[in-house]
Amino acid sequence: MKNNNKQYIAWLEKQSMLYHAKFLAQKISGKKIQWQQPYAIPQTESAIKTASVWFSAYPDSMITRSGQNILQSLADTKLWNAFEEIGINAVHTSPMKLAGGIAKKKYTPSVDGRFDRIAFNLDPALGTETDYLNMVNTAARHKAIIAGDIIPGHTGKGADFQLALRNYKDYPGIYDLIEIDQKDWHLLPKVDDEWKSVNLDHDVIDKLQKCGYIPGRLQRVLFSVLGASKKETGWDATGEISGVDGTVRRWIYLHYFKPGQPTMNWLDPSHAAQRIISGDIVQNFHILRNKIVRLDATPFLAIEPVINSSYAWSEGHPCSTIATNNIACLIRKLGGWSFQELNLTLDAIKSFSENGSELFYDFITRPALQHAILTKDATFLRFMQKLMQEYNINPRSLIHGMQNHDEITYELVHFIEHSDNEFKYENKIINGKYLRDKIVEQMHNIAINPEIPYTRLSGNGLCTTFTGLVAARLKITDIYNLTDKQKEIIKCGHLLMVIFNAMQPGVFIISGWDLVGALPLPLDKIKHLIFDGDYRWINRGAYDLIGSNPKASVSISNVPKALFLYGSIPKQLKDPNSFVSQLKHILKIRKRYQIDLAEQIAAPKVKNKGAIIMVHKLTKNSSYQITALNFSDQTIVEKLDLNALKLNNPIGNKVTDLLTNKKYAAVDRNGILNIELKTLQGKILMIDSK
Repeated sequence: MKNNNKQYIAWLEKQSMLYHAKFLAQKISGKKIQWQQPYAIPQTESAIKTASVWFSAYPDSMITRSGQNILQSLADTKLWNAFEEIGINAVHTSPMKLAGGIAKKKYTPSVDGRFDRIAFNLDPALGTETDYLNMVNTAARHKAIIAGDIIPGHTGKGADFQLALRNYKDYPGIYDLIEIDQKDWHLLPKVDDEWKSVNLDHDVIDKLQKCGYIPGRLQRVLFSVLGASKKETGWDATGEISGVDGTVRRWIYLHYFKPGQPTMNWLDPSHAAQRIISGDIVQNFHILRNKIVRLDATPFLAIEPVINSSYAWSEGHPCSTIATNNIACLIRKLGGWSFQELNLTLDAIKSFSENGSELFYDFITRPALQHAILTKDATFLRFMQKLMQEYNINPRSLIHGMQNHDEITYELVHFIEHSDNEFKYENKIINGKYLRDKIVEQMHNIAINPEIPYTRLSGNGLCTTFTGLVAARLKITDIYNLTDKQKEIIKCGHLLMVIFNAMQPGVFIISGWDLVGALPLPLDKIKHLIFDGDYRWINRGAYDLIGSNPKASVSISNVPKALFLYGSIPKQLKDPNSFVSQLKHILKIRKRYQIDLAEQIAAPKVKNKGAIIMVHKLTKNSSYQITALNFSDQTIVEKLDLNALKLNNPIGNKVTDLLTNKKYAAVDRNGILNIELKTLQGKILMIDSK
């Protein structure tokens, strides 16, 4: 069969997202539904009031009951009873649409956990639309919502991409896709298979830039294999492909991530990318009835040449901000909300947040928190809190997260872009490059060690679980044979990260790996998953949240089951000292005092390097809440001067330890509150108003 004949092209078109987007648009265009909601301004407070404690699912790592699919598992009443008891009122499903690619008429698997979707319909391996709506209804009965995903940055190599390569209609306008004149084919590498592509070397990119084909190299390659002899560049070349007009073409295309994720072009006259994403928005909110969605890869929606530079302006572009704002507005217009992953500079995050999504992942304090755990020193964490205040970024707009499916990223992008700027750090004036290099070196010196086999570097950070991170701090060599004492210390470190994230305004999100205390997977168990150098599978071990299938050794997606420290949620809820029971207690405090809506008024100076203190003004009354944490390996005492914080007459006020619900101390006549913290201990204190 020729791969450009009418029958094949017609089949591809019926599989494409652009084709189905027009039918989805018809459900909204000319209808009253799009004129019932305000949409210009982000509705952060409304989103937080609806749900501020989320569970982050990762379908490939979930173990279900025998005969049960993933969506049925996420609708399990036993699971939702447990979530409601803990205090979780939203589930973020992670990508669930059909993903991967098409070669001839064969569907190929996803190359990145369904972050390369090729259709609006759900992946049948996960369940049906009926299953999805049942999950939404089950969540609603437990006063919770479902969060989905939209990926404006790229697609997979599905029907839309194959039609673009065959120059069909306006499909080429979907992508950052460039036809190369035949006279210049000699610049491209040989590609024998029309279904494959080859990554371009830097020298080829430079030549193509001089010929006017592309804007240049990327500022940052977001997926790379550490130690690989050939570095990924973000540009790939296709083989010779016969178009619908009979012309044979070769193309090059942009991908910020893996080659199987071609980047969408948000400034093409066809507006084809916008039409696809608009269809996805309608599907998510009008049909699947999600209440909020993640917008992935939004900083990478525009690229342009920079005069006299081999590097393009490839992230944080104003057009990316404008495109994201438009997406967020359409979502609000249809009655929903959105949140974003923005691993960018603080100034870029501030720009994206002004008229865009309601919420953003906290990539500001996240790497600093992990640095504090590893080094026993919270200096960098305090520094990032202060920097966030200087940029006027409200923690209420952030999603403060525990482990997720990615590596523990510490690219510290702010200090790449501000490499020559001067910062005061540890009473010294240093530039951004020196600071970044220092932090990365400190983390590597502890975590990357031949005697610690359960951590690995990716191109952008450290691959391990949060339990593995604490174990690396302890220099544990055999994580699979821990003593009871080691297990308890790891749990304390894990809970310290919970307190830091949960006792801040905004959204708190936690994963299945956190809830069961998953340990990193041994490399010899995941050879079939890391063949391309993607070591993130170390931290993606399979888990069974409710103990529904104890005999299972792998997930439905053949991910090996992780060893765990804590066990299933129902089992932990019976033990008041367990991780989940203590999490439940912390979240109960968070809810009772509305920490999610509080105002963070200070992160005061401390005398101990391992300490950090956050002060919040509550919304209900004039009380103040204080979170104090100790990352060091010794007992410390902090003297908090409340007068210096200009609190309302704190002298003599009673202070309550909310974790023990006992009187802690009183503020002395000088306005000083003494806070004693043991190693890896956090305290949640309330200064009661008179």
